[in-house]
Amino acid sequence: MPKTKAVTHADLSPSRPRSAWSSKTGLFLMVLTILCGLLCFILCLIAEATRSRVTWLSSGTNEDGKEGKYECIYSGSGKTPLLSAASAFLGLAIIMVVEHGYMLYAITNSPPSVLLTWEPHDSASAKSLKWHAAIFFVATWICFAVGEILLLIGLSVESGHLKNWARPKSSCLVIREGVFSAAGVFALTTVFLAAGLYLTALRAQRISQDQENVRREVIEAAVLYASPPISPHLTTIPRENPIFRENQNEQPSVLVLQAALSKR
Repeated sequence: MPKTKAVTHADLSPSRPRSAWSSKTGLFLMVLTILCGLLCFILCLIAEATRSRVTWLSSGTNEDGKEGKYECIYSGSGKTPLLSAASAFLGLAIIMVVEHGYMLYAITNSPPSVLLTWEPHDSASAKSLKWHAAIFFVATWICFAVGEILLLIGLSVESGHLKNWARPKSSCLVIREGVFSAAGVFALTTVFLAAGLYLTALRAQRISQDQENVRREVIEAAVLYASPPISPHLTTIPRENPIFRENQNEQPSVLVLQAALSKR
């Protein structure tokens, strides 16, 4: 015979909805985001260390004995800082797209969170999480925009002397010291703020699940105690022992027969 499995109360109770925020994929993406942010920071430091510099040279003296005009020469072609800055620019953009894309997926495929609604009766912790999430979101995009603009400026300057960089020129454009370093700091700040936003959303989702569980337990308890007690159903049972009835009906006829025989 096939084995049967007993049904327990845990099987009948509604299962807790699984959230995409607390999945292994979300944790992996958060760690990967931080590592990519560190890589972008290192690339910006490389671009800062290898950025092009300018050396000014005098073309000699004129016929009047005055010094001639000055000309500038680049220290390098700028390929190394250009590649480093371009890699950091694209890497930071991919990080933001992937992380916020996953956040959007988690929001649409998870139960409603306290971050998506604003109600007057929300708890103090829920309101605090909403403000934290708003600050993290705005600060993340501001740091991302500033870092990308600085990298874009560096790319435009370094790409202007890829050819004929050793030829003396009357004017030379160079990136100011510290621009690539500042871009790396903003990139690193962006990934940490994005991680803070993810952790805030995860905490808000757990609070929402706890509130939903408490609300469900309160509704179940209210339904249980509000329903009237069920009275037992009374059924009529027919009289038993029908043979006893037949004996009672036959007893007078036996007495009459005995009386007739005695008269004879």
